[in-house]
Amino acid sequence: MKFKFIALFLAVSAYGLAQLVAPNDLGVSMGHIHLHVKDTDVQKKFWVELLGGEETKVGNFLVVKMPGAVVFLQKGDSTGGSDGSVVNHVAVKVRDLNAVLAKMEAAHITIISKTPPQAMLMAPDDVKVELTEDTSLTQPLVYHHIHFYTPDVDGMKKWYVSAFGAVPGKRGRFEAADLPGVNLTFAPAPGAVVPTKGRSLDHIGFEVRNLEAFTKKMEASGTKFDIPYRKVPALGVAIAFFTDPWGTLIELTEGLDKL
Repeated sequence: MKFKFIALFLAVSAYGLAQLVAPNDLGVSMGHIHLHVKDTDVQKKFWVELLGGEETKVGNFLVVKMPGAVVFLQKGDSTGGSDGSVVNHVAVKVRDLNAVLAKMEAAHITIISKTPPQAMLMAPDDVKVELTEDTSLTQPLVYHHIHFYTPDVDGMKKWYVSAFGAVPGKRGRFEAADLPGVNLTFAPAPGAVVPTKGRSLDHIGFEVRNLEAFTKKMEASGTKFDIPYRKVPALGVAIAFFTDPWGTLIELTEGLDKL
């Protein structure tokens, strides 16, 4: 049920989890990713014990925070992993790649590939996570990028630049665009891809300043919201959900950065 996302968001928000980056000129920055997981303890081990994120428990939910983003862990079934969906994987930077990979191997996490200073892992619930080493980090990890697989690289890149004010560019050989706190990477899909909703990586989230005005502009340009803009006065939080033209479920929030 779509409103379970609202309940989860409100419960988490009350505990003040945000470590988000200041927004761009349109008021947008990276916010969160939301995972459907079979076993929250297994996901907690991956994100907290092995990667170094910070755990917060809210009722039956586990939430992990790191500089740049929040990861929501919701117990429940999914229709498949991130591979095969429009969001193929997410990525974080780590301070010591070899040390992290040693812990992953000891924990029997599948290492798909390792080409230092990067590695690709298959995390629990078949969520693909890429690691990039950055020895200059003062923290164990920092959120880095979202990697889309799409049949329309140029169109998707232009859409995120127009919709969110992302700065167009490239990340290595890939077409890309940058928002505060995250790089958006666009790669040609090797085959058909499915929407994110219902997958283990169910949706991504952006924090937006002046969200009501922002959603009105999106609606005026033709965006249809799955869950329209709404306020939660007791917490000073506002949210909205929509799906991008390629099937990425996106939550927009306002107030996560202040909690």
